[in-house]
Amino acid sequence: MGSIALDYAAPDPALAEYLSVFYHFRADVPHFADDERADLAQFRFLLRGRGTYRFADGHVQAGPAIQLVGPTTAPSHVEIDGPVEVFGVGILPSGWGAMIAMDASAMANRVIDATQLFGPGLNETAAAIRAAPDIAAKIAAATPMFARLIAEGPDRSRDFTRAVDAWLAGSPSPDIADLVTATGLCRRQIERLCKRLYGAPPKLLARKYRALRAAVILARRQASPADLLDHGFYDQSHCIREIKHFTGITPTRLTSDLPELTRLTLRRTAFAGEVAPLVAET
Repeated sequence: MGSIALDYAAPDPALAEYLSVFYHFRADVPHFADDERADLAQFRFLLRGRGTYRFADGHVQAGPAIQLVGPTTAPSHVEIDGPVEVFGVGILPSGWGAMIAMDASAMANRVIDATQLFGPGLNETAAAIRAAPDIAAKIAAATPMFARLIAEGPDRSRDFTRAVDAWLAGSPSPDIADLVTATGLCRRQIERLCKRLYGAPPKLLARKYRALRAAVILARRQASPADLLDHGFYDQSHCIREIKHFTGITPTRLTSDLPELTRLTLRRTAFAGEVAPLVAET
């Protein structure tokens, strides 16, 4: 197999409430295939290669050259004819609210051509990113575009997303009543806003981030599956099912035989303190 590399870098502090981490992925292979775990929405520039996504419900879509992938609630399978080069960034829920008028739940487990939402001007940014020699230069080319999309966007939801992020980070099994208290909103309003910004209702979000945190803990060998019963799981079989559901990987494989893409994505946990806890811990 040819070389595979993935570099990460934190966004400009002014954008850190909206974007997670930038990444630059390269695979010098004729064909690349792997699974991506459930994750945030992603904004991606496919600089080299052509590929498809197969989402958890079996839906298959081609990956556009400039793409917005909605939040995912289960693993998706990616196949690309290489060589492959992708530059992208995760879109935090506050970033979705700031840039995108569409309900995130309508885009969950789907991909769309980003130029359909933001216009053909994105092609100029794509050309600048393609010409930039490294991740720092690519981020410099992309940052003005994201700053503009955020400034011109439809919504400001930071107070709500701050409350939800803190709720998700505060406990492995958070109580919706605490979120009602923190936001002053009723349960129906909270569910509607979570679907709008996070792509899923609060109960599913709590399950998703509990499983992703547990997977990181296991992959870094900081605990065994039995130890994770203190992290909100009913028993060991529940822990195994939930981790497999959201990552596509069993706890045994997480501790012994990590897939290449999973191993590389663990590097983003090194950005604790520079990026949102929801990103650094998962």
